[in-house]
Amino acid sequence: MPKAFYAKFEVPKEIAEKAYQLVQVARDSGKLRKGTNETTKAVGRGIAKLVLIAEDVDPPQIVAHLPILCDERKITYLFVPSKLDLGKSSGLDVGSAATSIIEPGDGASVLAELLKAAEDLRKSGGAKK
Repeated sequence: MPKAFYAKFEVPKEIAEKAYQLVQVARDSGKLRKGTNETTKAVGRGIAKLVLIAEDVDPPQIVAHLPILCDERKITYLFVPSKLDLGKSSGLDVGSAATSIIEPGDGASVLAELLKAAEDLRKSGGAKK
């Protein structure tokens, strides 16, 4: 499957795995917004700390606006390979095209680590697709 056109940079597997773990921690001890609509609202309101966007969304137009919106609002985002894994991490039985972390709860240190990693990836352009 070709990588999504909206994924502006490559996210290493270990960072994506850490992002899934952070979503689980935030689900249990913090606050999440699940799904594209809720994530879009959270970004628009400026309350999202980190946005995770799945790369395997079909049709891709469902989430293609999120990186642009996040850039406008200066909200950090990362791409994760699987919407199913993102949904499961979020506590859903189905996939989730996008999830935003509003409050990291017990995952504050992991959030700080991911925000720095995302910034580094963006500056270097990641492993460009």
